[in-house]
Amino acid sequence: MNNLIEIFEHTAPEIVFEWIDRDSEAKGWVVINSLRGGAAGGGTRMRKGLNRHEVTSLAKTMEIKFTVSGPQIGGAKSGIDFDPKDPRKKEVLTRWYAAIKPILKSYYGTGGDLNIDEIHEVIPITESLGIVHPQEGIVNGYFDHNEEQNKFKITRLKTGVSKCVTNPLYIPPTGTNHLVSDLITGYGVSEAVKHYFQIWGGNLQGKKAIIQGWGNVGAAAGYYLCKSGVKIVAIIDQMGGFLDQEGFSDKDIELFYQNKGRLHLLPNFIANHQGIDAAWQFKADIFIPAAGSRMVEKNQMESLIKKGLKLVSCGANVPFNDPEIFMGPLLSKIDQKISIIPDFIANCGMARVFAYLMNSDEEITDKLLFEDCSNTIKKALTEVHEKSLDGLNLTKNSLNIAIEKLSVEKGTTATIKI
Repeated sequence: MNNLIEIFEHTAPEIVFEWIDRDSEAKGWVVINSLRGGAAGGGTRMRKGLNRHEVTSLAKTMEIKFTVSGPQIGGAKSGIDFDPKDPRKKEVLTRWYAAIKPILKSYYGTGGDLNIDEIHEVIPITESLGIVHPQEGIVNGYFDHNEEQNKFKITRLKTGVSKCVTNPLYIPPTGTNHLVSDLITGYGVSEAVKHYFQIWGGNLQGKKAIIQGWGNVGAAAGYYLCKSGVKIVAIIDQMGGFLDQEGFSDKDIELFYQNKGRLHLLPNFIANHQGIDAAWQFKADIFIPAAGSRMVEKNQMESLIKKGLKLVSCGANVPFNDPEIFMGPLLSKIDQKISIIPDFIANCGMARVFAYLMNSDEEITDKLLFEDCSNTIKKALTEVHEKSLDGLNLTKNSLNIAIEKLSVEKGTTATIKI
């Protein structure tokens, strides 16, 4: 790695807030990599075993992501080391948000992330504590406006993020309500795949894909890819999965979508490692890692590449099991062999929605929000295409572009080479 990348990765975050919950075993951290532009943003995640390093990694990734999605602010992340299946989860979250309330009112904005739901957990709990919106701190810290203008932006955030999607172009036919926040990240991951084939060439129709993780991101990405003519051949989660080398039908994918979070209850579910291990032996063109951070192993990628894998579109943040935040040994090696659309481009959908709602006065419609997300991803891929004409080193060169932008802001125009 080049010296400037190492400096960015290893420079201590500007702010680290650590919390010990006296009423449970929970621990939490807010890591703010920088207050670039006067504010920082990043969602809240919860999992047992989470640590400060993981939160720091994600905060730095968010800073890179904002160079793509906007707004031009610092990266941050909240993380809580606690079992999300524990019945005390809501109480822990309430105490957590109460503890970081001053930060959320001033210069930090958050949202949902792994095991934390934006609409049903983050927004109701923060509102009950007197926080107008989880992104209130970004509005107050980043925008140099009067109180009335800031209220208008917060109102747009409330309306847009919790908007029920009604345009049939974007909603899975499941008979239930779908919010923008449920669909937009997975939609962006699938659009990254579509734009890749449009920019680098090739026919998306009939390509085969494996999806790792079937929550909001993975399920939405799988649904939209299927709708675009991609054959989903494997869907795996921590409990097992579904496998079909010929590809599942549209009706199968719709059924799986309806049952995200409870796939194991459906007939023909292949339980435990039998289903998971078999998936890595499948022939596929596209891989969507959407299960969580650092869950993709070297042997898994080597097997998929040997079977003909050509493209990865990262639904999860930092999906490869490298100790480094950026361009560790595993990612560096596979980035030279196949095309890897990095997380800060592929899954920037929700960050882009926040940026769009805060910066635009246009009417809030499904079409505008989804097209803006798609166009943002297309722009980023078009920009990196000039440096990765063969599709290789795509992540390296995308990171290169982002760090160069951050470096220019800090008064240096040094060329970065990884």
